[in-house]
Amino acid sequence: MIAKMKKLTFLVFYKEYEDFLKGIRDLGVVHVVTKSQGSAENVELQDTLKLSARYASAIKMLQGLNVEKDGLHSDDSRKGEDILAEIESLQQKMQQLMHQKQLLDKEIATLDPWGNFDPQNITRLHDAGYNISFFVCSEKQFKEEWTEMYHATVINTVGSKLYFITVTPVGEVVDLDVEAVRLPEVSLDTLQHKVEDLTAMETEINGRLKNIAASSIPGLQKAQAEVCSRIEFSKVVLNTDSLADNKLMLLEGWIPVKQLEEVKRFLDTQEVYYEVSDPTPDDDVPILLDNKGFFRLFEPIMRLYMLPKYNELDLTPFFAPFFMLFFGLCLGDSGYGAFILLAVTLYRLFAKKISQSMKPILTLVQLLGAATMVCGLLTGTCFGFSLYDIHIPFFQHMKDTVFLDNQQMFNLSLILGAVQIIFGMILKAVNQTIQLGFKYAVGTIGWLFILVSSAVAFAAPGLMPMGGTVHLGILAIGALMVYLYNSPDKNVFVNIGLGLWDSYNMATGLLGDILSYVRLFALGLSGGILASVFNSLAEGMSPDNIIAGPIVMVLIFVIGHSINMFMNVLGAMVHPMRLTFVEFFKNSGYEGGGKEYKPFKK
Repeated sequence: MIAKMKKLTFLVFYKEYEDFLKGIRDLGVVHVVTKSQGSAENVELQDTLKLSARYASAIKMLQGLNVEKDGLHSDDSRKGEDILAEIESLQQKMQQLMHQKQLLDKEIATLDPWGNFDPQNITRLHDAGYNISFFVCSEKQFKEEWTEMYHATVINTVGSKLYFITVTPVGEVVDLDVEAVRLPEVSLDTLQHKVEDLTAMETEINGRLKNIAASSIPGLQKAQAEVCSRIEFSKVVLNTDSLADNKLMLLEGWIPVKQLEEVKRFLDTQEVYYEVSDPTPDDDVPILLDNKGFFRLFEPIMRLYMLPKYNELDLTPFFAPFFMLFFGLCLGDSGYGAFILLAVTLYRLFAKKISQSMKPILTLVQLLGAATMVCGLLTGTCFGFSLYDIHIPFFQHMKDTVFLDNQQMFNLSLILGAVQIIFGMILKAVNQTIQLGFKYAVGTIGWLFILVSSAVAFAAPGLMPMGGTVHLGILAIGALMVYLYNSPDKNVFVNIGLGLWDSYNMATGLLGDILSYVRLFALGLSGGILASVFNSLAEGMSPDNIIAGPIVMVLIFVIGHSINMFMNVLGAMVHPMRLTFVEFFKNSGYEGGGKEYKPFKK
């Protein structure tokens, strides 16, 4: 369900406004109405946003070093800016070193084919009257007459490239149609020593960054949190309207009804005028999901799609049981379900620290594992083996009670699809009644009469014969509702046309929607087949050796089922989501698009 909201309007004297906002922020329950104007032009806010981004980048870089925290780590936010400046300085130095290394690597690559020599010797020969020139060409390009003409000497051959020099008197022009090379003015050894020095400096900087990562990440995170708090405060100030020559500050916000008394007690102690009002149809009310117990666990799945609007039904409680059942059918192996349930339970028992946000997710995974165990009993599969092939009275009793063959599982998938889609249409009628009034739900109710009566007549002809008087009477009533009153604001001819179009969409879309639920059967079947294949491989590929045989069998079994479980769990999450977000939400008339309730707080 969606928490009921109240609209708050504040009128505060400008000198007291900042203290008032700090009090509201300390309460941490008021959702402030935001506007886009003013934020982009505010230089101070933009600088603060850049500072927050710098903190985020530094923290991400330090976390990427994968350094364990030492026992002396500090969460002092006051040192955050100094540490940030040091990190950025070290990063800048590191970038400079990397750039210098790249240049040196290029010079080394150029000089390496010529070997290690002292460039001063080239200078001495020039002073003595001889000029040394360096060239590169292919072996085919090199001509033997260059040896006599220019005293050409081959220095090295790398692949098809030939490296040679010419020795000529100073002033003589060497005219060769090949690539001339200009070498660095230092020796190869000197360049390599420079690279080693730069590498040592990089190692030193990396060591310093690792020391910072081990001790200062909490302090940086706390400093970033304070910066984010300043950002939110600045945004609220910028979203305030000024009245009476900027003497009065007008602010709007939203508060859950259950928090209203707490806020009133605070406001009564302040020099502020305020009004409390109910939302109007034109208000963009923030959404706070307020489901209890079991249904609250499925709120993260709803958030993956989008939040409902304020005047719309929250479908979380209505899809939650279906989703759990669909997950169990898609995974479909009692052994996999038991493993998931046991693994998460042991993790919760022995994990040193589990965040509050993580606990509901773990509980949800436990429920999904339990659902898989139950659904696996329908086919009797456990790690690819058939439980019902074991001649134990309990399993044989379960086989007689709950076992379903492939055809029955196929039928069950279609039945579940039809049930969820019809249930979605019921919710659509309820939604239309809440939002627009009962008359706008008449057309949807008419379709429910047609579909439900036809389903009953097909499944239980003894109760209501197909084409009997009762069935035809219900069909006639439903047809009149669909064709004559599907759009109350329009005339009868438009209604008939819209009814015909709606009939076409229903005939083409409803069958496809129901057939989509076949995936519940197909995924469970494919997972069971793969599991049995891995069991066969484990048995068939193990060598006939009393020691190696069991080891190989266990390895194939564990690795194979791990791969199969990972793939099937992924499919068991994705496909029920698809059925929920597409088939169920579409037939329930769900629109969504609500804005999340985000209270103004530190």
